[in-house]
Amino acid sequence: MDSRYEPNSDGVPIDLFLSKKKKSLINFTDSSSKLVFSVHPPPPPTLFKRLLSDSSGNSLIYISHNQKATWEGFSNEENEPMFRVERTTNTLTRVEFEVFLKGENKSPEFKMRGSPFYRSCTIYKGDSIVAQTSLMYKLGIQKVLVPRNRFRLTIFPGYADHAFIAALTVIFFYGRNFWI
Repeated sequence: MDSRYEPNSDGVPIDLFLSKKKKSLINFTDSSSKLVFSVHPPPPPTLFKRLLSDSSGNSLIYISHNQKATWEGFSNEENEPMFRVERTTNTLTRVEFEVFLKGENKSPEFKMRGSPFYRSCTIYKGDSIVAQTSLMYKLGIQKVLVPRNRFRLTIFPGYADHAFIAALTVIFFYGRNFWI
């Protein structure tokens, strides 16, 4: 039985569950608790801050944080960026980012808006919602407390690169404390 993750292409939204296990390890699992992506620091000789890997441990995206509220994503350890992310708004209750894909685009391809405290992040491409995060709540008589270090990422149909969406989510919550 192959345990590799295959994206769903039948028009149904995909739910991935984020959980932070250690100080720098973030896991993305599917609804059956299979590991889809993991984020951890790369091996020591690199200058990148985070490494997004698939369930088999293959490196997908290296994420580098620059000092002026910008991030870059690389497909490998070469200096050819896949995308660049700039923070445009950073207030206590609202954070916004603009995402520029590879090339010299003057206008952003994607935008991210949300509130890290409420674990809410919405990723837009134009006027369409590509993905959205939310805290998990249990309904019913026996409400069980779900820890705030575990929340849901819903990827809507129409955009196939789930690793890119996972990398944007990691950038959105970069440096945020998951425990409060």
